[in-house]
Amino acid sequence: MIDFRPFYKQIATTNLSAWLETLPLQLKQWQQQPHGEYEKWSKVIDFLPHLQAEHVNLKTAVMVNSTNSLSDGERQRIIYHLKQLMPWRKGPYHLHGIHIDCEWRSDFKWQRILPHLSSLKDRMILDVGCGNGYHMWRMVGEGAKMVVGIDPTALFLCQFEAVRKLLNNDRRANLIPLGIEEMQPLGAFDTVFSMGVFYHRKSPLDHLSQLKNQLTKGGELVLETLVIDGDVNSVLVPTDRYAKMKNIYFIPSVAALINWLEKIGFRNVRCVDVSTTSLHEQRKTDWLENESLVDFLDPQDNSKTIEGYPAPKRAVILAEK
Repeated sequence: MIDFRPFYKQIATTNLSAWLETLPLQLKQWQQQPHGEYEKWSKVIDFLPHLQAEHVNLKTAVMVNSTNSLSDGERQRIIYHLKQLMPWRKGPYHLHGIHIDCEWRSDFKWQRILPHLSSLKDRMILDVGCGNGYHMWRMVGEGAKMVVGIDPTALFLCQFEAVRKLLNNDRRANLIPLGIEEMQPLGAFDTVFSMGVFYHRKSPLDHLSQLKNQLTKGGELVLETLVIDGDVNSVLVPTDRYAKMKNIYFIPSVAALINWLEKIGFRNVRCVDVSTTSLHEQRKTDWLENESLVDFLDPQDNSKTIEGYPAPKRAVILAEK
C-alpha cells in the first residue's frame, strides 16, 4: 500500500501544515475502503525496479534515461507491469527507453496553456482532477516549489507512483486521492489548475468557489474545460450522454463562464485559448483498451458528437483571486 507519511513530513513546515488537521484521517478512511483492484495495482509499483536515473527532462517532456541501458528482457518486464495499470489516459511518458503512448497527447494542451501562465517558478501549486499526474511533472519542470495533485481515482494514484519510482522517487510532486469537495479551505496555493473537471461537476459555481478557497490572495486560477459557441446566457445541459459520457452536466459558452467566474469574485478573467479537440490529440493506442474520440463523434460529421451535440471544443480561462 502507498505510504503518505513522507508527504505529511513535507508539508509540516509549509503553509499547508493546517491540512494535517484533517488529511491523515481522510486518507486512512480512503485506504480502509479501497477500489477492489487497488491492492493489485499498488503491487505493480513494488515489482518495478529501482533504476539509477540520469538525464531527467521535465521541461520539454516527461523523460528519464538510465545510467545503464536496459536489456530487452528487463524492458519487456517493465512494460508488462506498466500495462497492468491500463488504461493510460494522460501522457506521453518516456521512461528508461519505454514509451507510454497514452490516449491523450497531454503535451499538446500544455503547449497551448504554458505561454499564458504567470511564472510557476517557486510556486505552490494545486492540480485538481490531476489524473495520473502528467501535467504535475511538467509544472515541476517549470520550477514549481511543490505540486500537489488531487484525484480520488485509485488507478491514477498507482500510475503516478509508478512513474515517480521510475523518475528516481522525485518528491516535488505528490498525488492525494481526494476530491476538491473534501479539502478544507487552505488559501495556500499560488496557482490552482482545474483541467478537464468543470463539466463533471453537478454544481459548477460551487466548484469555482472551492477552487477560489484554495488560492492565496492574488493567486492565479487556470481553468480548462469544454465550451460551446454562444453568448453570456448559452449553456449546454446534455439530456443523457455527451460523447458517450454520462457524467457531463454543464458546458457553458466562454462568455457565460467568464460571467460565472466574475460572479464568484474572481478578477482579471480572460480567455487565452480555444481549440477543437483533434483526432491527433485524443486517440486509441496500445496503452488503451477502451474507445476514444473517434468513437464518440458522428462518423458522417466529425463536427458533432454521436448524440448530435457540438464536437468537443476546449477553452483555457485565467483569473485571479
